[in-house]
Amino acid sequence: MKLADSHCHLDYKGLGERQAEVLGRARDSGVVAMLNIATREREWDTIVGTAEREPDVWATVGIHPHEADEHPHIDTAKLVARAAHPRVVGIGETGLDYYYDHSDRARQQASFRAHIAASRETGLPLIVHTRDAEADTAAILRDEMGKGAYPGVIHCFTASGDFADTALDLGFYISISGIVTFKNARDLQETAARLPIERLLIETDAPFLAPVPHRGKTGEPAFVADTCRFLAQLRGDEPDELAEATRANFHRLFAKTLG
Repeated sequence: MKLADSHCHLDYKGLGERQAEVLGRARDSGVVAMLNIATREREWDTIVGTAEREPDVWATVGIHPHEADEHPHIDTAKLVARAAHPRVVGIGETGLDYYYDHSDRARQQASFRAHIAASRETGLPLIVHTRDAEADTAAILRDEMGKGAYPGVIHCFTASGDFADTALDLGFYISISGIVTFKNARDLQETAARLPIERLLIETDAPFLAPVPHRGKTGEPAFVADTCRFLAQLRGDEPDELAEATRANFHRLFAKTLG
């Protein structure tokens, strides 16, 4: 299998201090593309530096909704400027998280819209995080789409089937993480089984959410192979075919990776 991990955090604690080892295991497992995701401004230089150093790793720039209160100065112009780097291929992760409410909801929404504007201006895909915020996420995505189209992906999808349909109607891709392998993820499994293969991505969100049979361990990009095999069985697909399709989707969405 040749796989793409569409969302990981290679410089986070647990991975960053043993990055060469982690990347080696990923490559040995068939991972040929990894997207290293930004969540705070202070990470941007390190994340871009990893992408400069590693030919199969790309970077994003963005502010996680948890961090919105700490980054009122990050506007569309700053995101657009940093996204000009040749190894930066996406905007985010951004979105809304009402589960933890680590940042004021109005500030999260303003940050989200600034990221969407940057995605629209650059043409780079938006990486969306949403938790316990389906209605507001859908409303903002629809409202902003009315101002001009932009590409994107709902990362680490755990929302309802109705939200999946909304995202697909807006032209978004949906990325499935190791959560789909958990025993208590029946609703997610039902949604993942019916997603159109041409809009499907797979991710680890490493170092988080290690799939079965690694649950409880530090997540790594290598584990995307386990999620792919589980998802293929769930959907009735061949693992190699699903790996190929999701990898092709990754490069189609993040087209700058082909440059």
